[in-house]
Amino acid sequence: MSVFARYLAPALAAVAMTFSGAAQAQGAQGGSSDLEAAFDNTLGTQTRAPQTFNAVYESGFDAAIARVASGEQGRIGVAAIDLASGKTVSVLGDQRFPMASTSKIAIAATYLEGVEQGRWSLSSEFPLLIPERSARFSTARAPVRKGNYLPAIELIELMITRSSNPATDALLQVVGGPQAVNDWMRRAGIREFELTRDIATLVRDDGEFDPASIVDRRDSATPKAMLELMVGLHEGRWLNAAHRQVILGAMERTVTGKRRIRAMLPASLTVGNKTGSLNNTSSDIGFIRTPDGRAIALAIYVTGQGSRAAREARIAQIARAIYDGYSADSDGRSWAGANYTGR
Repeated sequence: MSVFARYLAPALAAVAMTFSGAAQAQGAQGGSSDLEAAFDNTLGTQTRAPQTFNAVYESGFDAAIARVASGEQGRIGVAAIDLASGKTVSVLGDQRFPMASTSKIAIAATYLEGVEQGRWSLSSEFPLLIPERSARFSTARAPVRKGNYLPAIELIELMITRSSNPATDALLQVVGGPQAVNDWMRRAGIREFELTRDIATLVRDDGEFDPASIVDRRDSATPKAMLELMVGLHEGRWLNAAHRQVILGAMERTVTGKRRIRAMLPASLTVGNKTGSLNNTSSDIGFIRTPDGRAIALAIYVTGQGSRAAREARIAQIARAIYDGYSADSDGRSWAGANYTGR
């Protein structure tokens, strides 16, 4: 059993019970439209509106996070764990969301595994792959041209700290393309993850579906899958300490997403994150570390909300709610006393 599975076993049982309760509550209320039923069947949850929160979530912490992560204006997926206590929280954690650039962590890990196997090194140089203009859907793969050659360590730094797409596609080509990354994730025990296209193609053809209402499994993952990736990296399940630090250190130096996980947290915390952005979706995954050594891993995927600024604000609110909730627990206070709204 994986580390994440050990942590989540009690929580998953509770989630199953709460979803069952939600279905009963919905049946008692009546009046659900066929469209709502189809939405629920497609997305795999009956948790759709704030009025169901008190009935569905028995834990005050879960209920508070669910309120902040209300999906009324678009689907929101959340998964988090306090690595000290093993306590978890999840809202739509089993639903697929567009990974966008959060997939770059898995690409970097795949390359670093190859370094450990002696296939290449951190000083190996590869060219940036720069997109060339092409019409949407005009080719199976968007055309790119070679740019400057950079050492792999610099490519990893660029793809994580600045979310560089040319740097990412450079290493993605080296490791063998999307399927090689999927294979690495499967070997890591993470299945609800599917990288389908290179980043140039993903960005060129973006907008085919609205992720707020449609689940496109291409280039998608569940919040729980991405959380398990974070937990595994933190605990050293796959890479040695030096190579793990290449990723974790870059996440702490990232300059994107200043209005996301980091935005509402105290300055005393150390935050490492990787953002993702595509049509009508914004995301952020990473860690929150406290001065006393506690660590929280979290994955937040937000769609809809009306604008990118609103999505980023929602991510910031959810991250603060998660931090406040776990802080209340560590201080021995009740969940109800935590500052869940981030105000």
